[in-house]
Amino acid sequence: MAYLDNIAVFVRVVELGNLSAAGRDMRISPAVASNRIKELEKHLGVRLFNRTTRQLMPTEHGRVFYQGARQILDAVDEAEAAVSALSGQPRGTIRVTAPLGLGRRLIASGIPEFHDRYPDIEVRLRLSDHNVDIMKEGIDVAFRLGLLEDSSLRMRGILECERVLAAAPSYLDARGEPASPHDLANRKHDCLQLRYPGAKDYIWTLRTPSGLVRTEVHGPFDSDDGDVITGWALSGRGIVNKPRFEIEPYLRDGRLKVVLADCPPLPVQLAAVYPHRKFQDPKVRLLLDFMADRCQRMIRDILTGR
Repeated sequence: MAYLDNIAVFVRVVELGNLSAAGRDMRISPAVASNRIKELEKHLGVRLFNRTTRQLMPTEHGRVFYQGARQILDAVDEAEAAVSALSGQPRGTIRVTAPLGLGRRLIASGIPEFHDRYPDIEVRLRLSDHNVDIMKEGIDVAFRLGLLEDSSLRMRGILECERVLAAAPSYLDARGEPASPHDLANRKHDCLQLRYPGAKDYIWTLRTPSGLVRTEVHGPFDSDDGDVITGWALSGRGIVNKPRFEIEPYLRDGRLKVVLADCPPLPVQLAAVYPHRKFQDPKVRLLLDFMADRCQRMIRDILTGR
């Protein structure tokens, strides 16, 4: 078992790029992670990493070993999932990721209840508005608001979510209310955008009476945290493009107001995505069923003011 643990640490170091990140992910200290790598290198008789001040890069031996090691861990996961299915007692760890706002509102608060139902299943949640590479970072389930672009993943649709453009009354008093999508494109208005490497938030696609309009928007600042953008909108700093359920309480109490109501953004799909190999894992299916039902119920309650 110790050898398998060493392999698991090695795989996470390759995938995450350094010992500290791998240690945090596996809940061990960097010193323990380092010792396990050394034990593995001693056993194999080769060096597996080239060490720099910030990152560990696999050697040629390390790259070759990683391919086989990843397959070994996947095979163990599949075997454990098969046993769990037969025994009717799912157990193990599920690594989950979600966007910050969605994760805080809907996912994180449900994990303790899920664990109460299935105490042998551990859930490790990572919240990020960045586009997390599921395969590279060993994620089992990712909850997303958007389109699935990676065909190597499976998707379970949960709910189509209405989106709206909104701004604070103070902003609209100062800058006027946009009359058409053209007012957003000609820099007449400040648009608050979610930006990170690879993000496409600078193009807003709006449904107009004459068809879809793709509008390139601009603003004086942006952020990689969706809740920061909402905060800026509440303080009168610009217009946001948000799933309605995220800002419905502010629309209801008047702190934000919908603009261009006859030209709303395209809706966004709330979905769970996961690697193909996880499809038969009973603990993953249990989490998907639990969270899909919970998200649908909570979003419905938010939108109806319950």
